[in-house]
Amino acid sequence: MDNSWTLVDNQQKLESAQSDILSARHIGIDTEYDSFRYFREKLCLIQIRTESHAYIFDPLLDMDISFLGDVFADVTTIKIIHACDNDIRLLNRDYGFRFKNIFDTYRAASILGSTALSLTSIVREYLGVELKKTKKLQRSRWDIRPLTNEQLDYAALDTRYLTGLYSCLKKSLTCYSLEEEAEIIFEKMADVRWSEKTFHPEGVSRIDGYNDLEDFQRHRLKTLYRWRFETAKRTNTAAFLVLSDRNIMDLSRRNGQAIASLSETGIMSAAKSKTFGPELIKILRKTMKTVS
Repeated sequence: MDNSWTLVDNQQKLESAQSDILSARHIGIDTEYDSFRYFREKLCLIQIRTESHAYIFDPLLDMDISFLGDVFADVTTIKIIHACDNDIRLLNRDYGFRFKNIFDTYRAASILGSTALSLTSIVREYLGVELKKTKKLQRSRWDIRPLTNEQLDYAALDTRYLTGLYSCLKKSLTCYSLEEEAEIIFEKMADVRWSEKTFHPEGVSRIDGYNDLEDFQRHRLKTLYRWRFETAKRTNTAAFLVLSDRNIMDLSRRNGQAIASLSETGIMSAAKSKTFGPELIKILRKTMKTVS
């Protein structure tokens, strides 16, 4: 099987993809999403592979892909996914898609006793194929358009061997009478749901230097730690991109109350000082008054 793919970016391609996918007995599914830069993971691509071709859908395009919901919920179509948790969570969160009759290659291999459970490891173990994937592409900006052909090749490659894995793993599960155990696990995984990140106040104590702070500085750090979480949530930005642990630790030790001083002292960039400076100065003043 080659790694041919189509980026579904117009109506004609959408109709062709829909026809092929709806007639498939089994499909491979994968997604690309950014959980590094965003507070809420951003779904960036949906890859669907039929017997011989991969279709790449772009959630950032204004296209009606609701037909996929019918496919995912169809009990007669086998949906093959590797480590399906986040794929199902995000597809349900963003589209309301529900899943029936899934086969998770990660969990199937685990039941069979495999200990190296990455897709690359399982493809090597069960199919004897070396799946060439790079960390550079895995961590690339899936949220920026246009995507390169190299990125799209990488995305399609994640589904290339799912059908072969399914056939091999299913045969082994049957051989060892583990099919029923696997089915129970697959049914549970089909029902996983996305949930919003919650604030954990005890996390502040794990910031390097926390135990060296004076009481009023520790109080300020806790206030900044909560503010950072709430700001990250409000702006849908990863917390460390709002302010790093080093940023809020440095702020907790300061008594300065001028916005300009935030960037002049190197605590944070001029851009962040401009964006967050007024709020941060209020926190610095408030925490000083609270403990004085």
